[in-house]
Amino acid sequence: MASKVFDFIAQEQERQKNTVELIASENFVSEDVLRAVGSCLTNKYSEGYPAQRELGNKGRYYGGCHVVDQLEEYCVQKWKEVFHTDYHVNVQPHSGASANQVAYTAVLKPGDTILAMNLNNGGHLTHGSAVNFSGRIYNACFYDVDENGCIDYDAMERIAHEVKPQLILAGASAYSRIIDFERFAKVAKDVGAYFMVDMAHIAGLVAGGEHPSPFGLADLVSTTTHKTLRGPRGGMVFCKPELAKKLDSAVFPGLQGGPLQHVIAGKAVAAEEACTKEYREYIHNVVVNCKAMCDEFLAMGYDVVTGGTDNHLFLLDLTKTGLTGKAVQEELDRNGITLNKNCVPNEKRSPMQASGVRIGTAAMTTHGFTAEDFRAVAHRIDAVIKKMMAENQ
Repeated sequence: MASKVFDFIAQEQERQKNTVELIASENFVSEDVLRAVGSCLTNKYSEGYPAQRELGNKGRYYGGCHVVDQLEEYCVQKWKEVFHTDYHVNVQPHSGASANQVAYTAVLKPGDTILAMNLNNGGHLTHGSAVNFSGRIYNACFYDVDENGCIDYDAMERIAHEVKPQLILAGASAYSRIIDFERFAKVAKDVGAYFMVDMAHIAGLVAGGEHPSPFGLADLVSTTTHKTLRGPRGGMVFCKPELAKKLDSAVFPGLQGGPLQHVIAGKAVAAEEACTKEYREYIHNVVVNCKAMCDEFLAMGYDVVTGGTDNHLFLLDLTKTGLTGKAVQEELDRNGITLNKNCVPNEKRSPMQASGVRIGTAAMTTHGFTAEDFRAVAHRIDAVIKKMMAENQ
């Protein structure tokens, strides 16, 4: 019997093939990652951890896990190799949101104070937003950006001394500049807080040497495995060795049951790929391409938040055009270009309308786009925006 599901898959495959994909959190995985995630490993239950892990655990709660034990341990070792770290790593979290919840649960109690970047100015929903578990369970305080859209480190330090958080979080979902992890680490030490980095967006840049590493500074490091790491959708959490038992207990039995071994297999493949010279070249090209595209918008007179980019993304502030981010996103969709609406610093519109759009270069760099290609796409976007402005007059 034919399944309608495969019609939807074929439609999505066609959409991806014929669309310029500029969503900063998306990428295109390799055929090997697809093979791993679509493998027979999806059939296997494996609650618990490999028995050989030296953390006092009792192994798996199911039989027949001798193969997936080896797989999971291999995945762990490869990710340590990717980031050149001796941190403990748990590869079982199902997503970036799950990874963050795991990290919080490992070291915090309900009601503890966390200090993180404001969602409207570049942070993430799981960094203390009132509508998210992180804002409901914990007392969330926020630092912001300055008039140029850059993290206000002095204000962050002042707030940290005022609120005395149990955890300070660095990391963002829409921030285009290098993050000063050393500054954060010093402030956390001064106020007696854990220091956590959510590197979900920039993990590939850290792996490829295009962004400073949080390892050696942060107590906990969370990430997704997709985005710039170009792996399957999922999450991971790293921690200093002394927090390993707390971290593993927070994942299982704390927040999850059976891990997804088919996804862990995909994560292991992505780690293998991230260890290669080709991957490092790819990440370098992502950054070069992003700067080229961003500079083209600046040359055309657009307002770019922070005035430029150091990584794989940048934000266009459309306030002066009179257009909403939502309207531009939808019109570009109709023109074969996909990106997402995004709030800008000091946003006056709701998040569902927004005054900006976020643009990333990781996905199309995977598809072979060069700096010249991205500059050409910038002009395609400009033409659409100019036409929308003319129609609104």
